[in-house]
Amino acid sequence: MTAGSTTGQQTVRLHAADDVVVALADLPAGPVRLADGTTLTLAAPVPRGHKLAVRSVRSGEPVRKYGQVIGYAATDIEPGNHVHTHNLAYRPVENQVVYGSRRTPTEYVPEDQRATFLGYRRANGRVGTRNYLGIVSSVNCSATVAKLIASRAEPLVAQFPGVDGIVPLTHTGGCGTGGPGHEGFETLRRTLRGYGEHPNFAGFLVIGLGCEVNQVVSLASEWHVPDGVPVHLMTIQELGGTRRTVEEGLRLIEEMLPVAAQARREPVPVSELVLAMECGGSDGYSGITANPALGVAADLVVRHGGTAMFGETPEIYGAEHILLERAVSDEVAQRLVERIRWWERHVEADGSSLDNNPSPGNKAGGLTTILEKSLGAIAKGGTTELCDVVRYGERPRTRGLVYMDTPGYDPVNATGLVAGGATVLCFTTGRGSVFGSRPTPCLKLATNTELYRRMTDDMDLNCGTIADGEETVEEVGQRIFELILATASGQRTRSEEFGFGLEEFVPWQLGATL
Repeated sequence: MTAGSTTGQQTVRLHAADDVVVALADLPAGPVRLADGTTLTLAAPVPRGHKLAVRSVRSGEPVRKYGQVIGYAATDIEPGNHVHTHNLAYRPVENQVVYGSRRTPTEYVPEDQRATFLGYRRANGRVGTRNYLGIVSSVNCSATVAKLIASRAEPLVAQFPGVDGIVPLTHTGGCGTGGPGHEGFETLRRTLRGYGEHPNFAGFLVIGLGCEVNQVVSLASEWHVPDGVPVHLMTIQELGGTRRTVEEGLRLIEEMLPVAAQARREPVPVSELVLAMECGGSDGYSGITANPALGVAADLVVRHGGTAMFGETPEIYGAEHILLERAVSDEVAQRLVERIRWWERHVEADGSSLDNNPSPGNKAGGLTTILEKSLGAIAKGGTTELCDVVRYGERPRTRGLVYMDTPGYDPVNATGLVAGGATVLCFTTGRGSVFGSRPTPCLKLATNTELYRRMTDDMDLNCGTIADGEETVEEVGQRIFELILATASGQRTRSEEFGFGLEEFVPWQLGATL
């Protein structure tokens, strides 16, 4: 979409092969003029972000948007008809895929011309964008104690301007589960290990009850933290209860604060940045504005030598062929296929369907099937090679574009990406998600101008200028890239100003509760 291309237009067609166009404003019943100069007559109003047909589609035939199948006509559809849940049905699509067939080697920016940001370089070489102390509960039974210590220690942080705060990482698991070797247990441990080793932390308390499955000693023994990052282990039962544990925790925090405050930002190359990407509260604009613009920013991060990572496997379902065709190897492609097949079995065992993913808000915003949602969501992945596919909470094995297998539920997805080492998170939203994460700063990108104006206090950047015809996707992508670097260098996000991130740590819970 080029600058000015949508100025004064009522609809946009995304691909020449499409059967539908997207309304850029609320359209009343009656004539509507398309960009190609033709006129359609709408029998009923079509809300902005929704689809209207530009050609006849017979019942049972595929309907295309983005040049891809987004569903099948449930009834005969005529030009000018509103195309939505009442006449578009989901059916799985079997796309013929040749792994790596559309892979184009990434054109990297020469090293001496690569962008930099101001980050915290830890002793092990990893680079953080924030400088927090963390308090990890090994089990839900120690969660309240962890929060008590954090809340009582927070006033001390004001004495140490170089420390961003104290993050209690509490959750509802850790016991009532199988131990080592069980999927749920290993997923939780991998997530906690990812946070424990995260470069945005300068020190930790690890607090357990004492009798849980997820014991603090074995948990922390898996962590590989750099020199100078203290990790103190505590159990409530051994220390004599809540009061004594809180007192000991406060004493240890007082010891760690001056050490953490010694960290200093320094110029580092973008190759040390790990960008996470997420979309939530999506609408009909997501795949037109914010997601492709974020894809441009992701391409820039990768071209400058960094890592861009995204997930939400239920929300790429039906569009995974776009990534498979860009895989650097058959092995990488097969890892993604295996995770897709796992999800098919997972939802089938639950008696559900991946097409249940589009939420009521998604549908109100113009999205209809999971195929349509996925095709818009996958635009975040940009155009570079798919270099790696990792499990939930797992660190990538290489730089470049990385896919992580996560659920689509926003806080669970974000928790996995941060555990995987993400140091900045970009979150696109069309309906208006309010979200933030700690220790990783979260930038919220509005897909449309109306949302940005209505929720300005929560949005960091307006991508609706693309649909308004004021900027190109590439221009907004460049602005996102520059905002990422500013945020990585310490500029606070809207969600940080509000204090988000204390309730958004939500590890993926798998397996039986015993």
